[in-house]
Amino acid sequence: MSVYFLVTLFRMFYSVIIPVFNRPEETDELLVSLSEMSFKNFEVIIAEDGSTNSSREIVEKYRDKLEIAYFYKENSGPGNTRNAGAAKSKGDYLIFLDSDCIVPVRYLDEVEKELTSFPCDAFGGPDRAMDSFTPVQKAINYAMTSFFITGGIRGGNKRMDKFYPRSFNMGIKKTVFDELGGFAPMRFGEDIDFSIRLFNYSFRVRLFPKAYVFHKRRTDFRKFFRQVYNSGIARINLYKKYPSSLKTVHFLPLAFTLLMLFFLTGSLFCLYFLLPILLFTGIIFIDSGIRNKSIYIGVLSVAASFIQLIGYGLGFLHGWWSRCILKKNEASAFEKTFYK
Repeated sequence: MSVYFLVTLFRMFYSVIIPVFNRPEETDELLVSLSEMSFKNFEVIIAEDGSTNSSREIVEKYRDKLEIAYFYKENSGPGNTRNAGAAKSKGDYLIFLDSDCIVPVRYLDEVEKELTSFPCDAFGGPDRAMDSFTPVQKAINYAMTSFFITGGIRGGNKRMDKFYPRSFNMGIKKTVFDELGGFAPMRFGEDIDFSIRLFNYSFRVRLFPKAYVFHKRRTDFRKFFRQVYNSGIARINLYKKYPSSLKTVHFLPLAFTLLMLFFLTGSLFCLYFLLPILLFTGIIFIDSGIRNKSIYIGVLSVAASFIQLIGYGLGFLHGWWSRCILKKNEASAFEKTFYK
């Protein structure tokens, strides 16, 4: 019996679960990349979360290229939609991807290699920008992944906190997912909530650095601001559930936001505070410019980084005031920014 036959025989089966909300074009791009992967032992489950612009016709194009299932449900948020997709899965591992992602051709080969070498209960991978992305998308990708902005907590080689898998690129053993009861019915931060529970129950969680995805993210700075603002609010909601989850790195955007506020209002208008801001701006511009080989993207990355930090900081402050001072419930802080 050949080694190749043995490896193939014992390959795991994966269920790739994709929640979709009004994104047929992006779903099409993701399905193209999934159909071109070299590893074929997987199914795809498209869970349509009450969209008015359906992906059903897009899915039909891939019936002869992928083992694919599609279903439509009433809108209830990403966590509940992933749970609904997981209930229909039959894989050994569930892999959750966002619909605005594109996977490299060897994505599942890298996942299989990691799980074969060092088995674990859950994992996540980093995200990158493709060459074809717009300059704004590349700048936003830099702001979300740079150690200087997020502390490397989204999968960088250097990190200010341990790695928590996120649902844009997250894998979980099916039995573990069922044991934890799936994702919480949160509208934002549900993936970090799930990762916290993985650690709290001492499951083995790992970063797979080579199992990355290309993440398109937001297409303009206004949408990006809203996203990071909601992330700041969600961090306080997570703190209310898990007080020990709030770390120093989560306060840094708030500190930056307050510094900029005091500086711009003239309260701290002096060289002692101007110089650090100029130094920070220079570091971002040079680092992003070199990485992206573009002065223009370097400039956009400065704007994206300031939006990332200030948006998150303001959301963090909003969430703290709403939840910790006014004692409102979890949904209250999202009434104007996420919940309908």
